[in-house]
Parts: sequence; C-alpha cells; structure tokens
Amino acid sequence: MKIAFVTTCKNRTQHLSETLPANIDGNPNSKFIVLDYNSQDGLRDYIRTAHGRALNAGQLTLYSHTDAPVFRMGHAKNMAARLGMLEGADVLVTLDADNFTGAGFEDFIADHLSGPQTFLCPDFPRIKSLPHGPLRPARGYAGRLAIRAQDFLKMGGYDETFETWRGEDIDLIARMNRVGFAMKTIDNRYLNAIAHNSEVRFAEYPHAKQYETQGEWANITNRAETIVNYGKIGCGTVFRNLDFSDPFALTPVPTRIFGIGMQKTATTSLHEAFKILGYDSFHWETNRLAWRLYNEVRTSGRSSLVDKYDAFCDNPLPLIYRELDAAYPGSKFILTTREDSNWLASARGLFDPHVNPHYDWEQQPFSHRIHEALYGRRDFDADTMLARYRWHNVEVRNYFRNRPQDLLVMEMDKGAGWPELCNFLGNAQVPTQAYPRAYAQY
Repeated sequence: MKIAFVTTCKNRTQHLSETLPANIDGNPNSKFIVLDYNSQDGLRDYIRTAHGRALNAGQLTLYSHTDAPVFRMGHAKNMAARLGMLEGADVLVTLDADNFTGAGFEDFIADHLSGPQTFLCPDFPRIKSLPHGPLRPARGYAGRLAIRAQDFLKMGGYDETFETWRGEDIDLIARMNRVGFAMKTIDNRYLNAIAHNSEVRFAEYPHAKQYETQGEWANITNRAETIVNYGKIGCGTVFRNLDFSDPFALTPVPTRIFGIGMQKTATTSLHEAFKILGYDSFHWETNRLAWRLYNEVRTSGRSSLVDKYDAFCDNPLPLIYRELDAAYPGSKFILTTREDSNWLASARGLFDPHVNPHYDWEQQPFSHRIHEALYGRRDFDADTMLARYRWHNVEVRNYFRNRPQDLLVMEMDKGAGWPELCNFLGNAQVPTQAYPRAYAQY
C-alpha cells in the first residue's frame, strides 16, 4: 500500500514549517506531496532550505501551481490529490498545512483501510461529545481523510464549486456515505492541529465567514449529489521540485469508462484489461445485478452501481449507453467489434444450451429479459441477431460522429489491444504483459 499525504499551501508556510518536519519523521515509509498554490510567503525557499534531503530522497515532492490569483479550496485539494496519484499513491491522505499526523499514522491507515469502497475520516459525533480539553482534538481536523486513490476519482474528488472554506470535506464524506462506501474512523491521537483563530482561516476569503453556520452544514449534508466535477478535477499546469522549465498539465480524466460492444466481442477481455490498468471494473457479476443496472438507468437515468465502479462492459451496456452518456458527462466509451461471421458463431454457441448450459437463465430469467430487450427474442436466430449486431455498431458510430474523442472502436479480430486502449484513456505506461484474451471460446 503506497500512501501519500497531500497538502496544499497558500500563505500558510508558518504552519507548514511546524507540521511538515514532524509528519515526515513520524511516517518514514510514506510520500509527502506539497502543492504550492501560488504562495507568496516564502514557501519555496523554506522547502528548498529545510527539506532538501527529503526532496532528493523522493520522500517529499513539491509542486507549484502559479496560475492561481486566488485560493480555490476544492480545486486546490483536488490538484494536490491528483499529484499524489501521479507520484504513485494507492491511498491518499488529505492533510491541511496546520495538521499533525502523529507518529505511525501510516501504520494505522494500513491496518484499518481495508479494500475498495472504504475510507477513514474523523469520528465527528464522538469528538463533538467530548468536553474541551486534552482529549478533544483542536479545531482543524475536519479535512483529514484517507481514501483509495481510485475511489477518490470515482467520486470526482472535492466539489470544485466549494471555492472557499465552506465544508467541502463534509460534502465529500456525505457523498461517499450516499453511495454506500464503508466509513471507518480515525483515532483521535492522529487528529492534532495547530490552534489558531478564524482570522487566519478566512484570510484568503473573508466573505466565506457567512458559511460558518450549522444551517450551512445541514444544507451540505442534505444535498443529493454523489459524483461531481465530471472529469474536470484539479486541472491546471504545475511545476515539479522547483524546475520551472518543465511544465506539466493535469488534464480532465474520464468520469467513467463504458465498454458498449455487444456480448461476444471480447468484453471479458476488456474487463480484464481494465483491471490490469487499475480500474474497478464491473462485468455482469450476476444476472440480478445486470438487471438492476438496466432498470435503474432506464427508470431514473442513474445507477448506484455506476457510482461504485470506474469501468463497465458487457450487457446491458449496449442498451443504455445514451442514458449513461447523459447521466455521467465526461465519460469515455469503447466499442469492441469482431468480424460478422466470427461474432455470429460465438453468439450461436452462447445461446446453445448444449454448448453453454443455461442454468441461471432459467432459474433467474434476467438474461432472457435483457436478450429480449436487445434482440426482441430469447432464443437464437442468426438473421435477427446479425442484423441487430450490425445495426448497433452503426448506431454507436453515428451517435458519436461529432465527438470522436469520446469513442474508441477496437476491432478485436484485427489485433486491437494495449496501444489503442492506453492512448485513448491517457495511460502513459503500457502494460508489459500481453493484452488479455479471456473471452469464452463458443
């Protein structure tokens, strides 16, 4: 588990100079990412003189974003998180400049952050129930969050409409709870912060004081949103480790990735490829879940399953790609195809109970229902199915004809694989292992 503590700093170098040395010493096996968000109080000089050894060792990385006339809270925190991912983090820990981690926080995270769709945050009700004193963390702990990098991206990170101090962290936690992520709490001994007055907190945006009310917190927790930003998360140009000759642009990332090729077009292989690339992929886990996905999207436009995964392929995606495009803007779509006769032979085997026993199809008839929606029938008919297959491929190309950047066509019988897929998704590193060929041979 590669952990990165990510901090954004604009004119808070005085606080960072107290917290950063202690945090690095207390967590020697983690990465620390500091985003200089156009700070004007000597932040770069401080990092250069006080942390040269950590910079050279790779334990600390300083990024600078110089195109920031004002501090935008949601954007700054998203940018810092994406830089943590760029440095290889599996787990992101958001850390304000005035926050102390406590020694061994990295071990606590490794022990308590178990599996996907799990996150760590402060135990707000318990902390608020404690009397003011040494057992109650000082104000400033609310921004502490430990989350898998992939889950952070699924949610769209912090909502960038929260441009000031206004509860962007409470909003993200509330959205993860709505999706159904498992919330675990951080022990209070890891939640210390430098005590300071509200004048420091609102120095960058005094007008934000109006949001410091219980009513505003209620407004945030009562929102209905789950995913935000739709791919435009933490975008902008940065410079790494004080080298201002080599800018790097953080560009939008796909909100979701949908494989919309018909069944028997190597959708299982695409699913395996997604997993190799690090995505949490959904591929017809059970008949019931596939039917749930179809029904939720058709009735409400969205699906709680789509909120929980990065990538999807196989049925019922070919039936609902238009609705998914509308509900999850900023997504990418992949049409896998095969030569007509090869696809038809594979489809024939799929529907032949002597080749592919249909136990689940009869006991839980969700497959029959989806096949009826897709082909107009539940049994194999070559003419009907080939016509539907051809029409789907034409239909998808026509739908995306003015948006070629959003559609990749992978002709699987012609050897399509990693180069096309990685280029389309913006993955600089092409896996060294062969592209998976996992589809069933019938």
